[in-house]
Formats: sequence, C-alpha cells, structure tokens
Amino acid sequence: MGGSSLQLLLTFFLILLCMKPALGNYWGVGDANLGCKEHERRALIKIKEDLIDDYDHLSSWSTKEGKEDCCKWRGVHCNNQTGHVSHLNLSISDVEPLRGKLSPLLSELQYLTFLDVSYNDFNHTQIPKSIASLSNLRHLDFYHANFGRNIPFQLGNLSSLQHLDLGRNNFNEPENLEWLRPLSSLSFLCMSSVNLSKVNNWLHVVNQLPYLTVLLLHACSLPNIFPIPHVNSSTSLDVLNLSYNNLTLSSSALEWLFNSNITVVKLYLFDNQFQGLIPDAFSKIHSLELVDLDGNEFEGGIPKSFSGMCNLKTLSLSSNNLSEQLLGIFHNLTGCANHSIEELYLDNNHIMGSFPDLTTFSSLRVLLLSHNRLSGTIPESLGKQSNLEILYIGDNLFKGVISEAHFSKLTKLKLFQIYNNTLVVNFSSNWAPPFQLEQLYLVSCQLASGLPKWLQTQKSYYWLDLSNSTISDTLSNSYWIFPTHLHYINLSHNQINGHIPNLALESSFPFAIDLNSNKLEGEIPPFVFKGSHLDLSNNMFSKLALSLCEANNNSLKFLDLSNNHLSGEIPNCWMHFEGLKILKLANNHFHGKIPSSVGSLIKIETLDLGNNNFSGELPSTLKKCTKLIFLDLRNNSLSGPIPMWLGRSHPNLVVLFLRSNQFYGRMPSHLCHLTHLQILDLALNRITESIPRCLNNLTSLTDTKSPNVAINHSYELLSSRYVDQTIWMWKGREYFYRNILALVKGIDLSSNKLSEVIPEEIVMLDGLISLNLSRNLLTGKITSDIKLLRSLEVLDLSDNKLCGEIPSTLSLIDGLNSLNLRNNNLSGRIPTGPQLSTFNASSYEGNPNLCGFPLPKNCLGEETPQNPTVNPTVNGSSGDASMQDEKDGFITRGFYVSAAIGFVVGFWGVFGTLLLNRSWRLSYFKFLNNIRDRLYVIGGVTMARLQRQLQS
Repeated sequence: MGGSSLQLLLTFFLILLCMKPALGNYWGVGDANLGCKEHERRALIKIKEDLIDDYDHLSSWSTKEGKEDCCKWRGVHCNNQTGHVSHLNLSISDVEPLRGKLSPLLSELQYLTFLDVSYNDFNHTQIPKSIASLSNLRHLDFYHANFGRNIPFQLGNLSSLQHLDLGRNNFNEPENLEWLRPLSSLSFLCMSSVNLSKVNNWLHVVNQLPYLTVLLLHACSLPNIFPIPHVNSSTSLDVLNLSYNNLTLSSSALEWLFNSNITVVKLYLFDNQFQGLIPDAFSKIHSLELVDLDGNEFEGGIPKSFSGMCNLKTLSLSSNNLSEQLLGIFHNLTGCANHSIEELYLDNNHIMGSFPDLTTFSSLRVLLLSHNRLSGTIPESLGKQSNLEILYIGDNLFKGVISEAHFSKLTKLKLFQIYNNTLVVNFSSNWAPPFQLEQLYLVSCQLASGLPKWLQTQKSYYWLDLSNSTISDTLSNSYWIFPTHLHYINLSHNQINGHIPNLALESSFPFAIDLNSNKLEGEIPPFVFKGSHLDLSNNMFSKLALSLCEANNNSLKFLDLSNNHLSGEIPNCWMHFEGLKILKLANNHFHGKIPSSVGSLIKIETLDLGNNNFSGELPSTLKKCTKLIFLDLRNNSLSGPIPMWLGRSHPNLVVLFLRSNQFYGRMPSHLCHLTHLQILDLALNRITESIPRCLNNLTSLTDTKSPNVAINHSYELLSSRYVDQTIWMWKGREYFYRNILALVKGIDLSSNKLSEVIPEEIVMLDGLISLNLSRNLLTGKITSDIKLLRSLEVLDLSDNKLCGEIPSTLSLIDGLNSLNLRNNNLSGRIPTGPQLSTFNASSYEGNPNLCGFPLPKNCLGEETPQNPTVNPTVNGSSGDASMQDEKDGFITRGFYVSAAIGFVVGFWGVFGTLLLNRSWRLSYFKFLNNIRDRLYVIGGVTMARLQRQLQS
C-alpha cells in the first residue's frame, strides 16, 4: 500500500515537470533566467535614442550592469516561454508625454503582438512604414500621439490586427480607406478627428469588416454616400460613434443606420446638425441600450414610440431645444422603457411644466433636469426613488421647500445639485440622512439653518458647494464642514464669520478651497496652502500663518488673498510655491520690499500686488517670471527707474499697471518690445523726458479688425486665464472690468513730468480706445493725423503746454465721447462736427486763445457763439426779429388747408390700400416690426452712450 502511494506521488511530480512550460505561461511565471534577446535589446536602445524623455520615464532602459534585461524595463513585456518582446507600451502619461519620433527599428521586434504609443508628442512625424512588417500585431494604438503626414497604407498588411486606433492626430486628409479591407479580423477601429471628407466609400469599406464591434468616427467630416451599401444580417456593433460630423437627418449615415438590419448597442450622435423632431426610427433599433443625442437642435419632446425600447438604459438629450412639458416626456417613455431606463439626461433645454411623479421609473439612477424652465414645487414622491444616485435640478424656476421627506428612501444618492432657484432648503439640525453623499451642490438657494450640520454624518463626500446661499453662521467650531478627503469646497458669497479651524487633512488630492466674500477673520491657517487653488479674498483676515513657508507646495497654482486686512512684510519663501500661476495680494496693508523669492515663480502669469505699501525698487529676480501676462503694482511706494528688463523679459505681458508709485527717470524704450500689451498705465509717477517714438510697436493696440496674429494671441492670453478682471481709470473715474478686459485697450501716462512733443507714431495705434497724457509738460501741436485713432473713445491731453489749433480732423473720430483739452495754449476756432458738438465748455476752458462754440468767446467776425449743428431757436436764442417775421409769414390759412388735404389723401392712400390688399398688409406690418426692433436696439445703444456721458 505504501509502495503504491509512493509510486503515485512520483508519477504526479513527473506530470508537473512536464506541464511546467504550459503552467508557467498560464500563470505568467516563466524561466527567470531566460532574459531578453540581445538584438531586441539593442533595437529598444535605438528606439529610445529617437525619443525625448523629459521626465525620465524610460530611465530603466539602460545598458548598465544590473539593468541589461530589457524584459524588466518599464513598458516592456516578454513572452515567458521564448523571451521575445511581445508587448511594448509607451503610453506612460498624458500630461508628461514622450517627444521626438517613433523609430523604424520597431520592425526588429518581430514578435510584438501589442504596441501602444498613445498620448505622446511625435511632432507631426509620420508613422514608420516598417511597422507593417510586424505580422503578429493584434493591438496597435496611436491615439492622440501627434502623428502627421499620410497614414501609411502598408498598415493593411497587418492581417492579424484586431485593435487599431488612429484617433486625434494630425494626418493629411486621406483619399481612400481601401487599405482597411484586408484587416478582416479587426474588431475595434478608431479614426476620430481624421478628416474623411474625401473618402466617398468609407461606409462600404467599414461594411466589409465582418468582426467589427466598435467603430469610432468622431469629428471626421463624414461625406454623404449614395447608394447605401447592403448590410449583412450578421453585422453587429457594440459601440458606434458618429458624433461631431455635421450630420443631418437626411445624411446617408443615418439612412444606413435606420434602413438596414444592423444592430447597435451604444449609439453616439452628439454635436451634429440634427433639427426638428426626434425620428421614430431610433425605436426600430431594438438592440439599443444607450442613445446620446446631446448638442443638437431637436425640438418638441420624445416620441411615443420610445416607450417600446425595452433595452434602453441611457437616453441623453442634453443641450437641445426640447420644449415639451416634462410630464409629457415621461408619459412617452411609459411602457417597457420606464422599467429599463436608468439614466436620463435632459439638461440645457427649454422643457417646461412641473416635476412629475417618477415612482413608475423604478430603475432610474441618473436624472439631469438642470437649465430648463421647470416650475412649481418638488413633490415628496421624489423620496421614493430608491435607486437614484445622481440628481441635477438646478437653474429652473422651482419654488417652495426642500425637506427631509424628499430624501426619505434615497439610500443610494451620491450626487445632488440645486442652484439658482428660489427653493428654501430646510433640514433639522439632528437629521440623519439615509445616504452617503460624494458631491453636494446647494448654490444660490436659501439655507435656512446655516451650515448644514447633517454633513457630520457624511463620511464619503469630497465635493461641497454652498456658495451664495444666504448662510449666516460661524466657521470657528464647524471643522466638520471640511471633508477628510477634500477635493473641492466652496462657501463663497455668504455671511460666514469667525476663524478657519486649523486642521490636518489627509487628502492626497490637490484640493481647492474658495471662501471668498465672507466675514472671516484672524489668522489664515497653514493647511489651506497645501491644495492647488485657494481663494480667501474679500474677507477680514489679519494675519498669515507663521508656518506658511513650511507648506512647500509646488502644486498650488492659484492664490488670492486680496481685499483683506493682512499686514507686515510678505514672507520671502516663494521658492516653495514654484507652481503658482495666479498670485493676488492686492488691497491689503503689506509693506517693505517685494521679496526676491518672487522671482522663483517661473510659471506665474498673474501677479497683483496693487494697493499696498510696498517700497524700494523692483527686484531684478522678477525678470525670471517670463510667463507673466498680468502685472499690477499700482498704488504702492515703489521707487527707482522703471527697469529695462521689464520690456525684454516678459514677451507675453498684456496688462501693466505701475500707476501711483514713485518711479522716476525716463520711460524705457524697451517697453515697446511688449507687442501683446493692451493696457499700459504709468500714471502718477515722476517719469521725465520724452515719450518713446517706438510705441507703434505695441501691435496689440492696433485695430482689432486687422489680421494681426499678435492681437489674437494677446486676446487669448488674457481671456483664457483668471486675469480677466481689474480696475481701470476711465474718464477720470475707476471702473471694475470683468470678463471684457480683453476688449479694453488704453494708455495712461498722466500726472508725470513728460516733456517734448507727442510722438506722431502714436497715431499708428488705431485700436486704442483710451489715451490719457494729461498733467505733463508736453509741447507742440496736436497732429492732424489724430483722425487715424478711429477707435478712440476717450482723449485727455489737458494740463500740458500744447499749442496751435485743434485739428479739424478730430471730428472724424466718430466714437469719441470724452474729450479734455483744457489748460493748454491752444488757439483758433474750435472745430465743428456731430461728435464734437456734444462736448461742453469744460472740455476747452483754460485756453485763452480758443474761440467759438461752446466757449462764450466769439471768434473774429462772429456776434454770438452758436452750435452750428443745432437750430438757434431750439437752444432758446431769440434770433433776428425779421427772420422771425419771415417764418411767421409761412403759417397762413392756406398752409393749414393744404396740410389737412395732404394728410387725408396720404393717410387713406396708404391705409386704404393696406385694408384691401392682404399680402401688402402683411408685408407692411412685417416691415414695421423690423423697424421697431431696429429702433429698440438703436435706442438702447444711444441711452447707454448718454448714461456714460452723464457719468463723465
């Protein structure tokens, strides 16, 4: 018995030894001593040499001792039995890509079955044709790798290929796709963003790929194809994406889809040009589980036939023009669809009506109804949707109260959003919700009980937005409001007071905190500086944490502490925050010198230190901040000459405020290198000598209609980042500009000691809107070429030593609505014109040799100064008596009789015709409507202009 057992055991071990290769291959454990093949290792090294690895992703690809085995290199996988390289994955990071080119020596890796180089930057180079020799390839991924030139048709030789992704590159427009036909094993094909507008047989080619289950042709400019190819009954697609192709309901792609026996499970048609009613034909594709029609122009509602789509789980109709009553939409889904549908996206439409009872839609997990015109109250039956996970109902016209009853059985709720409604959110302080939220948005609502204490029961939430919700509460003891694993918290625009509690958050995510526009005070604790975004502006904080410099956080990109009561010197530890792009410390009480470590902020784009009490010269280290777009140092006590490097080192600068400091010396000509500059404000300093003649090099101040790359670039620089807001002196008053700052173009050099003549080159800046050179020592004449400043709205040359006549060409600037020339040595007659006639005497006073309207001084040969564009009688002038008698002579009895006859004939001639002729009548009233609309617009613009003039 014992001998038999021993013999059986030995037999078992022999079997295991025989099965070792197979088991090793199955479990992924091969011969550890096998190693990679030498010629393949050399090929990989050559491949690496053609790549630019900025982030050392391929540091393990080395010939150094101990690293020779390429099978252990990052992204390389070898066959466990043969040792040949079988997988090569260079898709390492979409934010830290490899660059360079893809080596043709990939062909040396003949046993490759998997190649992924997606999310890299190959700088428009061509895909190596030699890849076509890799006959074992089954998976080939070039997605978003910045390849260019032609797609190599030799890829059609890869007969074993099952997965091919060429999406989001920069290929030339292909003429045909015939090379795809031999790829009969292909199951996945992505050519998204490849321009196929010239490929008139794309549908025929795709139709001949029998095993295709995923077809992604997003943004391909697909052409219409007729006749539509016949589709074999076995054709079945798990995923079909034809989005962003300008398709219409008459496109051949839809006819192919609707009139063939193809089956599709997931259908994406968003961002096309579909208009009108949603076709019933969608309901004929019984296999559909997901239909995405976002971003089209569908009208009405959902067809009744959709109620029979028993497999439908997701229906997305966001951002259309649906206008049906919400009750009708849900009614048309009532059938077998209401039992299957799990996700319904109806946000950003014009849907009206009240919130319906959804209890029959028992499977509903996601419901988006935000940005519509829904009204009424929210029914408490909503609380019965036990499967609901995501609910968006913001930006509607709902009213009433949201209470605990609305959430009674929402045990699976993870995301809830309400904003811009008049809803009152009223929960008791001891409420214990049945759910565990992940994200909560209660924005622009009315939170009756202050900070919601029930959040103490929520252990999973990481995203909280309670902004602008009339919260009046204290934060000092409300540490629980900050979730442990914080991603985002926004309590801005409330009435929250107290101190921020000093916490030790465990979040590994670069979190964002926005507490701006409250009544918070005291010291700013150090933990808040450990995120990526911090906005504490418009509060009453008085002290920075002493341990700020210990934060050492290069992930912090946005920091706004402006409009507080912070004082003292700024810590000199900005080298610990090298990732900062936005730094705003304006409107505080900081003093001392600007620390030299600010120069360590090499990524900074916005630096706003205005309205403090900084002193001394600008630190020379600031020239290292070469990415600056917005620099505001106004209203400080900075001194010294304006450094020349300011113009040389900041090529992207768009906004420069240095006003109200103590800068002296001449205005450096190097500022003319700032070709993107749109706002230059050096007012209220002690700048001397002449204005540089090179200001015409500020090309972004030229006319916005000209095809100037610099203009477009500076607009993008300013409007695409959080720098698009500031205060700008306009007509002698300060105005706050937000969202339209990129449209403001101005130069303010007022209140300095500039001398000599105004350079004529300044008239080349024909996009300039505001020019203020007042309160200087400028001499000479106003050039007649000032008419070239055709965009000018504000011109202030007052309090200088200008002489000569006011050029008549000034009247050719149609948009000029603020003019100040007072206190100069100007002489002669004030020119006339429709625009100049709107200015009063204050625009010209202090020039003793000026004469004519609107000044009381007559020019030689005039008796009474008059506005030449206005009838004297309208202005109250009595006029000449004989002229008055002559006018009265026209008003006789015959005049009244003629007027009466003319009125009767004219009125009935027009009105009678319109009364008898219907087509003329309709055309006439249409004409009147157009005139009314035009007058309304003109009136609105005129009123706005008058208000600006009155304010000035």
